[in-house]
Amino acid sequence: GKLAPFNQLRLVDDNGNDVPQGEKGELVFHGKLLFSGYWNNPEASKAMFDENGWVHSGDVAYFDKDGFCYIAGRKKNMFISGGENIFPQEIEDVIMGITGILEACVIGVPDIKWGEVGKALIVLAPGFEMTKEDIIKAVKDNLSTIKVPKYVSFMNEIPKNATGKRNLEELHKLFGQAKD
Repeated sequence: GKLAPFNQLRLVDDNGNDVPQGEKGELVFHGKLLFSGYWNNPEASKAMFDENGWVHSGDVAYFDKDGFCYIAGRKKNMFISGGENIFPQEIEDVIMGITGILEACVIGVPDIKWGEVGKALIVLAPGFEMTKEDIIKAVKDNLSTIKVPKYVSFMNEIPKNATGKRNLEELHKLFGQAKD
């Protein structure tokens, strides 16, 4: 979407430098319509704001040529495969477009050659059947080869935390890589 009035938005690299239009960077914002921090959690609040008062969202995004901002995924969920930053959300969006997929989650798992590779965890809707090859083909048809999951597992359910969000910490433990 477009920026709300009275706010400023930037996309920055890990050093706080603005990234060019079309490139991905962390979404940071500043303005009059911001929250002042987390309730009873001053440490988390302090970590969100930089020295100039910009809020670091943890979201990675890019601007298109018309100035629209698109979220690519969460910075903390990114994994690196063959030196390329991979955002699971992009892969999950493709998988969720396949008829019969109820839920999809992609995580990075260790790989000797690439550092990390994608593992797609899939929950099928009742009455549907699918193979690993079906998932891989759909991703390969829509994204670059480096983003194609090396592994695909079908599950009855994806573990959730107390708030109903996917429990990524549990998934990383289950599949051999603890990640904060």
